[in-house]
Amino acid sequence: MKEIFAPLHRLLTRDGVAALVTVVGAKGSTPREAGARMVVSIAGAISGTVGGGRLELDAMERAIAALHAGQDGSERLDLALGPSIGQCCGGAVSVMIETFTIARLAAVAELARAETAGPFQTTGRCVGSAPIERAVIGAERREPTAIIDDGRIDESFGEPLRELLLFGAGHVGRAVVLALAPLPFHVRWIDERPHAFPNLPLARLDQVVAGTPAAELKAAPADAFVLIMTHDHGLDLDILHAALSEDRFPYVGLIGSRTKRARFEHRLAELGHPETHIRAFTCPIGVPGITSKEPEHIAVSVVAELLIVDEKLRRTPDRTFVAGGAVVSSEIKQPAHLFGHSG
Repeated sequence: MKEIFAPLHRLLTRDGVAALVTVVGAKGSTPREAGARMVVSIAGAISGTVGGGRLELDAMERAIAALHAGQDGSERLDLALGPSIGQCCGGAVSVMIETFTIARLAAVAELARAETAGPFQTTGRCVGSAPIERAVIGAERREPTAIIDDGRIDESFGEPLRELLLFGAGHVGRAVVLALAPLPFHVRWIDERPHAFPNLPLARLDQVVAGTPAAELKAAPADAFVLIMTHDHGLDLDILHAALSEDRFPYVGLIGSRTKRARFEHRLAELGHPETHIRAFTCPIGVPGITSKEPEHIAVSVVAELLIVDEKLRRTPDRTFVAGGAVVSSEIKQPAHLFGHSG
């Protein structure tokens, strides 16, 4: 859930009460992981999810009942999903249901302000049914989230975003931008043509007109992803050459066929790239099994691949990954179909 305290603040301002449901522990097979959250209004409207099904319905009903009592407080439920509520997942979850009244509006507003600045960490105390008072302890997000230990609860809020440099504002580029809109990416969309961009008022999107697109790589963070799909194969090669020369991006993807890859490998060798660089890009791009060349279908395939690599990096941030090497070639099989689009 991207926002927690902003919707809580809006509900408190409107209704005077609001509830927050958090998965604070998860073992075995469960619908959601620790840190999953759902904001609940007294009328039963929800934002976010703790996994759906009976678990979410029961948590929502208990939250609404607690809101009608009109008091600040908290309640922890420890549930074995099968025996307790008849869900077949087989795991166990701990769920915290918190109720907020207008008396805590200022505290929620402070946390909402912290949320707008990006990921952050809080600590608090969970004592009986008393309300949990949170203090911000760091401007970063850590894992795991929402773990209770001897009454202390440490939580992570905000959504860490992966920077993506997307070169090319053609049909596939547009479809990729739209597919990425609800996902944890900040897209820097780059094209040399001023009139190529559509009007897409998305929150995590920068549209950049660049006379020399490859120069935009210099200022990119080291953990950024690079996706190349311009209108010109010569420009594709210039950007790919610059991205591989940087030797620091964990994913560099190039739209095209295996034939295009072979030709680019030859050109990269002529430009002096070592074999490790030549292997360190993904082309064709996308996950296996989606054979359509419709831009929207390609976008789904490509975004799925981006998510797979992103999640691997988040789980093992100390390892070095290259999209064309250790991660993709060993665990993400390249699609057999040929993407003939150039953006």
